[in-house]
Formats: sequence, C-alpha cells, structure tokens
Amino acid sequence: MVQAVPQLMNLEEFLDWYPDGYGRYELWSGVVTEMQPTGPHEQVGGFLAGELFLEIRRLQLPYFIPRQAIVKPAETDKSGYNPDVIVLNQTALEDEPLWKTRSTIIQGASVQVVIEVVSTNWRDDYGHKLIDYEALQIPEYWVVDYLGLGGRRYIGSPKQPTFSVYQLVDGEYQGQQFREGDRIISSAFPELNLTAEQVFAVGH
Repeated sequence: MVQAVPQLMNLEEFLDWYPDGYGRYELWSGVVTEMQPTGPHEQVGGFLAGELFLEIRRLQLPYFIPRQAIVKPAETDKSGYNPDVIVLNQTALEDEPLWKTRSTIIQGASVQVVIEVVSTNWRDDYGHKLIDYEALQIPEYWVVDYLGLGGRRYIGSPKQPTFSVYQLVDGEYQGQQFREGDRIISSAFPELNLTAEQVFAVGH
C-alpha cells in the first residue's frame, strides 16, 4: 500500500478528490492510501465475484456486485473502505443517501457480503475492518487469506491458507474457518458449492 497524497481529508473531500475511472483508494483516518494489489490477489477476488454472480443469477436474487464501492465506517467521517468484493442488496439502496452520486454505502443493511482478500496489510482485514464492518452490522464478512499471511491468533499455527467467514450473531461477529477441502458455509449464499481449496488454487 502506497500513500498517495499527504494532506488529511474527511470522507466528503476524499470522494471529491477520488479519480474517476482508474485506481483503487481508501481513506484511513484522513490519509488517502492507494491500493496496489498483486495479480494473484486480483485473480482470487475476481474468481469469488464471478462465483457469486453466477449464484445471484441462478437464484434470481435482488443482489449485484458493483465494480467499486466505498463503505463508510459508522463512527468516523475520516475513513472509507474500498472492499475487494461487495455484494449489495438492490432493494435497500433507496435508503442510501450517498449511493446515486458517490457510490458510497453508509448502512450495513444494504450489504449482503463484504469480502477482503488478504495481502501484506493483513492487520487491517482482521483488525480495523472487522471491527468497523461489525459496527455497521454488515451481516457477513469474508476474509480470504489465500497465502496464510494473517497472525497465528487469527489463522492458527502453523500458518496455512485460511478462508474465514464472520457472521453476525446477536450483533457480534462469530467466525468460522475453512481450509483445504472444506466447503465454505455462508448464510448469505447457503447453496454455494465451493471449497477453500478451489479459491486458494486461483491465487497460485
């Protein structure tokens, strides 16, 4: 991750600044950060988006996967996240005041699943983002650690590729981990027939 501009911004200033049509950026405590994912990282994210799109179409669900969307944490106007994959509920967007003009989500109810593919900044995915997505009450958060980079307290020891699904239970995330041939269990997509190994193979 490379810092793009030095001056501090709030979310509104960040959205005004955001270049149209190219690049991926996030706002962290007022600092703009350019996201520079590797090719395998993008392959994993693209594969998951494709699999979920097929499931959405097969079941004719009122969901879609935007090319890009900003998620605003509940407690601050100094941050905005740009998830690797996000599945939005089309029917909920009427209640999103920033969607039509800013492609920005401020309510967790608009989101079915948010996905982060882990890279060297794994602490963000397992730490800050997990806390903020939980605070927004996003019902399901997937952390796809296809290289096994995360801390041992998150993925165990010895480290190995791990697919973590966090689901809201009584307002708090409860995590379940999947490895190798484990079938991924998702409340949002209960009929999804996909193993952790199939996802990880895309990134190797």
